[in-house]
Amino acid sequence: MKYAVGVDLGGTTVKQGIFTADGELVTKWEIRTRKQENGKYILSDIAASVNEALEKNKIKKEDVLGIGMGVPGAIQPDGSVDVCVNLGWGKVQVKEEMEQYTGLPVYPANDANIAALGEMWQGGGKGCHNAVMVTLGTGVGGGIIVDGKIIAGTSGFGGEIGHMKMRSDETEVCGCGKTGCLEQYASATGVARMARRTLEKTDLPSVLRNTDRVTAKDVFDAAKAGDQLGVQIVEEVCDILALALSYVSCVCDPEVFIIGGGVSKAGTILTDTIQKYYTDNVFGGLKKAGFVLATLGNDAGIYGGAKLAISES
Repeated sequence: MKYAVGVDLGGTTVKQGIFTADGELVTKWEIRTRKQENGKYILSDIAASVNEALEKNKIKKEDVLGIGMGVPGAIQPDGSVDVCVNLGWGKVQVKEEMEQYTGLPVYPANDANIAALGEMWQGGGKGCHNAVMVTLGTGVGGGIIVDGKIIAGTSGFGGEIGHMKMRSDETEVCGCGKTGCLEQYASATGVARMARRTLEKTDLPSVLRNTDRVTAKDVFDAAKAGDQLGVQIVEEVCDILALALSYVSCVCDPEVFIIGGGVSKAGTILTDTIQKYYTDNVFGGLKKAGFVLATLGNDAGIYGGAKLAISES
């Protein structure tokens, strides 16, 4: 039997899993991300952990197709990264170093792209070959899969849909330094920001006025309860997001959009409202694209890592 290892490198923990080549999870575990001394121990820690897990599960390295690894940065064609701010990394040869430590083929990719691949393989997009994953968390991330392959682009920035410019009249600055980015409206912080703006410019009664610090969850809970202002904010957020995704659709024509991240816990009110506005914005066969919720949660990255290793081996 052949196996693959999936690794999801995060700023706090490194999630890891061993899978059979047909997608069955054998075991999963996590270790702490040791960021001391600019993250110099991270890769050796991961390699030692993988080596130990393979030995513990009596899996020979000749039966391992490789290690697929999600990294929070833009992966260059040679498998390196130029910078990973939240790891303390500058230029790091991820592929080369991990292969030296483990003696196995290593396939690094951006963590959002890896999560998209995992959701398409065994999650919300299972059975599809063309998908776009949208992660709505503190920011807005994206991963684009075409014919089962990650679209990373020339510099590893393929799928960075959170920084598509959606409004030219925006005055507040996004974390990227630009203004009017999708992330400023559709992320968890963006939804809360939209709510504060709406509350300031209208006198409509709302349960949201009774909340000291409005969150995205508060907004969606209010909308689900029929609160008029909550509904208005959700409609506006989903209208902007649907417009952005209609642009993406015109470029890559996906079968499905997979919506993940913390905001996706709002459930079908989110996917249904996006779908409504999306259908109004696209033409022809693009209207067939579906909207589904991600199902793998925090395990999407390790599934995607394993799938990448299997596909590339």
